[in-house]
Amino acid sequence: MSRSSSTLHGNILTSEGWLLGELKMVDGRIAAIEGHLVDPADNDLPRFLPGFIDLHVHGGGGADTMEGGDAVATLAATHVRFGTTSLLATTMTAAQPEIRQVLDDIARYMDAPEPQAARVIGVHLEGPYINPGKLGAQPAQAQVATIAELDELLALAPILLVTLAPELSGHHDVIRYLSEKAVRVQLGHTLGSYEEGVEAMAHGACGFAHLFNAMTGLHHRKPGMVGAALAHAEYAELIPDLLHVHPGAIRTALRCIPRLYAVTDSTAAAGMPDGDYKLGAQTVTKCLGGVRLADGTLAGSTLTMDQALRNFVSLGLTLEEASHRLSLYPADFLGRHDIGRLSVGAQADVAEFDAELNLLSVHVGGSLVSGESYVSHA
Repeated sequence: MSRSSSTLHGNILTSEGWLLGELKMVDGRIAAIEGHLVDPADNDLPRFLPGFIDLHVHGGGGADTMEGGDAVATLAATHVRFGTTSLLATTMTAAQPEIRQVLDDIARYMDAPEPQAARVIGVHLEGPYINPGKLGAQPAQAQVATIAELDELLALAPILLVTLAPELSGHHDVIRYLSEKAVRVQLGHTLGSYEEGVEAMAHGACGFAHLFNAMTGLHHRKPGMVGAALAHAEYAELIPDLLHVHPGAIRTALRCIPRLYAVTDSTAAAGMPDGDYKLGAQTVTKCLGGVRLADGTLAGSTLTMDQALRNFVSLGLTLEEASHRLSLYPADFLGRHDIGRLSVGAQADVAEFDAELNLLSVHVGGSLVSGESYVSHA
């Protein structure tokens, strides 16, 4: 049987630091990394980072997950052009029949994925189990979760992450049940208090959805859900488009939450011109760098992961630290040790940048799917 192999040459970000040398990819995996420690600022060769992992993405390229059909294929093909190599297709609050159809469509796509696209590794169920008083851009179809209903949904597609409001009746039992089944639970779209957030974490919740957005804020006498995250969380997701969260608040979270990681929360408008797009049952408008409902409410984003990387660096993070927050930490949050890092045996998912942090190429499973690269083939 023939083996496909290729080699990348340049600055390689590894767990030991930056190596100047070669990364060999064989049959979709990293087979070897050889080189010597280097400061990449000392040369103009490309920087090879682990491919990005987006755990919260609703759409892109004009397609919205909730449209079903070919929508997931379109968003996966869109976001790979910006360095995302693995993602969770993210749903919206909707009636149960619609959610079930979308989950069925996602599962069908995962069984026969497009080759020139980001890898869809599962589903992020955002809603419908959220507080109707903190919908954000979610449709007004919030529900209370039951274990029986979740069992039915879990049978339809690989749901790896669920966002819910912990203060709703019965949700502590749901959090505990999902955690026992290795489904990650994060808190979001919630009016819960600090105490309710801490209690939910004691039952197994381990993350926070788009930190600061659609949750009770921090006050010195009522710390709220934000306070619970800042005081206790190991992981939380954040949208670093510099629109959803002020840079000062991002810096606060970076000091408090060891493994804060980036998500795009991108909509169908990502990678598209200004105009109107779908977000679940809602119509949203892209203009002035953001996406909003008719009343001005922020409704997801147009962020891409390469821009998230540049935004983190603009706030003072090193390229290595910024990379961890787009690859290593989201992978670890899911318990996946075969993605999110450049190490022998891991998936050969690589994002290549120049010295000015322009994205040059993207490899998924060792295959060049976007751009051109410093690569040789064997």
